[in-house]
Amino acid sequence: MTAKTIRTIEDIARLAQVSKSTVSRSLNDSPLVKQETKARIQAIALEHNFRINAPARNLSLRQSHTIAFVSQACHKGCNSEVDLFSLEIMSGITHGLYSLGYELLVVHVDPHESDWAHQYLDSGRVDGFILMTSTRKQWHIKKLLEINAPFIAWGMPQPEINHCSVAGDNLAGGRLAAEHLLGAGRRRIAFLGGPKYELEVQQRFKGFQEVLQSAGLEISPDLMAYGDYSHLSGIRAMDQLLDQSPDLDAVFVNSDLMAVGALTALKNRGRQVPGEVAVLGYDDLSIARYNALPLTTIRQNIHLAGRLLAEGLVQYIQTGVVTHITIPVELVVRTSA
Repeated sequence: MTAKTIRTIEDIARLAQVSKSTVSRSLNDSPLVKQETKARIQAIALEHNFRINAPARNLSLRQSHTIAFVSQACHKGCNSEVDLFSLEIMSGITHGLYSLGYELLVVHVDPHESDWAHQYLDSGRVDGFILMTSTRKQWHIKKLLEINAPFIAWGMPQPEINHCSVAGDNLAGGRLAAEHLLGAGRRRIAFLGGPKYELEVQQRFKGFQEVLQSAGLEISPDLMAYGDYSHLSGIRAMDQLLDQSPDLDAVFVNSDLMAVGALTALKNRGRQVPGEVAVLGYDDLSIARYNALPLTTIRQNIHLAGRLLAEGLVQYIQTGVVTHITIPVELVVRTSA
């Protein structure tokens, strides 16, 4: 048999006078095959420049070595600006998956539908999901759990639900923000949150409130407003806060993109930052550093978060171990506060 005829595992099996399964195991360095047999088969493959057909191998193992990054940024009615965070965390995810021999597939879903999971799992296109949706996230999580889909989610899990997750330390983030603004002499400090129902937002508010209360300050309802993490919602919520509390002297904003929107609203009202109003953001996206007025912000290590999402999901796929990881946060002081 010449090199030209060595095209399949069956060809090698015929040449080595072993079964196809033995060839497959040997080429994948399985401990189930005797070392002598394994070495002989590998030598034959090397001699004939044989390479495993990866798609065929994956199909036989029912593995694609592909992970789906689930977003809703491109769906009608969802704000694409939210994807700024996703783009940055995706870099860490890609690096993490590459080191583990996996690839990334970006999947845009309708936040009101759940059939997308079956579509990708049943076809064998992906081995699991990294869930980054911001709308109806808990509903999607419930649906994935119902079909036993392998997944990991960015953000805090509900207390009664057990699934893989990676999140920033939101309680500590809220505390750091309040401590910094109080230390700068601010006393009328507003809270501009993301969606009120999200656990991350609630935890940030809790940490923020604890520090203010320990300083003898209460947060009145007129110093609270909420957005959806988008630039436009930051403008609208900041306008709302200024209408409710014209004398506010600082605002803690739950995302950098909303914080940039808050800066726009303050500029439109003729308010000086940070002289009259200090603005403190959250995440430390690139936009925080390169904005015309650089943002003071709470930094989540987004690249690390992405890598941990990748590693946590692959570990779950391989072992079934559920992990919950909390990433430390830190204050980054720039010009805005």
